[in-house]
Amino acid sequence: MTAASTNGSCCTPEGSCQSGPVATDEAGVTATYQVTGMTCGHCEGAVKSEISEIAGVSSVEAVAATGLVTVASKAPLDDTAVREAVDEAGYELVGRA
Repeated sequence: MTAASTNGSCCTPEGSCQSGPVATDEAGVTATYQVTGMTCGHCEGAVKSEISEIAGVSSVEAVAATGLVTVASKAPLDDTAVREAVDEAGYELVGRA
């Protein structure tokens, strides 16, 4: 998925510009990352979609206003995999927040 929208909208196909809350499992791990370049709901959706494809990820919350992306997973994630997913979405992972 790329950050460019083909329909001219900054929102997700469902019409939402907001990401839902992160649901965490007591046995899971939560990590927060700083991502630059997100400006709207479409950006949040692109980052969320790419990170969600990483094995073991159970939920992702991306907030353009703060640049924070919170990821819940079954086990600690490889930061390289998260960086590659963010790059694929068209944004830059600064590091853990």
